[in-house]
Amino acid sequence: MDSRVVEAMLPFFAEDFGNAASLTHAPGRRAAAAVDNAREQIAALLGAEPREIFFTSGATEANNLALLGSARLRRQHRDHLVTVASEHPAVLDVCAALEAEGFAVTRLPVASDGLVDPERVAEAISDRTAVVSVMLANNEIGVLQPVERIAAICRDRGVPLHTDAAQAVGKIPVHVDSLGVDLLSLSAHKFYGPKGVGALFVRQRRPRVRLAPVQHGGGHEGGLRSGTLPVPLIVGMARALELCAEELEVESKRLRELRERMWRALSDALPGVTCNGHADARLPGNLSLTLAGVDAGRLLLALHDVAISSGSACTTANPAPSHVLLALGLSEAQANSSIRIGLGRSTTQEDVDRAAARIVEEAHALS
Repeated sequence: MDSRVVEAMLPFFAEDFGNAASLTHAPGRRAAAAVDNAREQIAALLGAEPREIFFTSGATEANNLALLGSARLRRQHRDHLVTVASEHPAVLDVCAALEAEGFAVTRLPVASDGLVDPERVAEAISDRTAVVSVMLANNEIGVLQPVERIAAICRDRGVPLHTDAAQAVGKIPVHVDSLGVDLLSLSAHKFYGPKGVGALFVRQRRPRVRLAPVQHGGGHEGGLRSGTLPVPLIVGMARALELCAEELEVESKRLRELRERMWRALSDALPGVTCNGHADARLPGNLSLTLAGVDAGRLLLALHDVAISSGSACTTANPAPSHVLLALGLSEAQANSSIRIGLGRSTTQEDVDRAAARIVEEAHALS
């Protein structure tokens, strides 16, 4: 978490520890004012209206609310969902849960570059489709889906489009009207804010999107998501997003340069290394690589001083090959030889050079 975010949060842990729903006394009103201000900040930075931002515990809960809320509200006439095979488990697992409730789910394939064809989305939508969900940026391979084109298709068919933008917000420009989405999920900890807080954008204009609540008990957040609001976390999320917006252009350029530096160092030293996902349509700080003949699990154990992974950070306890890499057409052996490298605000050129040298050293030892 950025130290400037911590500084913004600190007063709301002790000095202004009021409940934002308790408006009959001054501490509660101060907390409510802080939440209102944060909601306005986040909405402005996303091109939304404050009434369209609903706070959650993170993008996982936001995805659940978007998909369960859309499907259950429309289930009498619309019992079908469309998504993509390479989505995050926070979308795919929700779809599986809805299948158990009797919904039909179409999981579209992606090409070898990780992109879904918008025409396949159009073909999959029927008059029974309740919602379409396509992530903006993939968490493993960093690929950016053509969400604007898919949104136009969904709008033409009268079907709401949800996008899991957890990996994109704060890293690339994200504007809900430019994208054309109806529902958008985000998590604060993905852009140097605190863990445990996120938000769901729910379009309230042109057209208004309605959801069935998933969590009940008190009617908070307009009745859509009950629960006492974590004021310090919400304040921190708004400050984190504000900082990202201020530094986005410079930071994106710096990260792309570091990513290319890492790629050159590894591709020059390791024969057969390949990059997974589209070469250009990707996040600036993401690098997903397959190292031919190297067991990624053993490599990670050897790299105790380097923080990289072999797939989604949310499924690292699962020994199965990455479903994202398999969706790209990689074999299980290739998927098990793949690593995911993330570069961020605190990453320096020296970090990149040292990490690349260590990866090369251990990969040669294992191959």
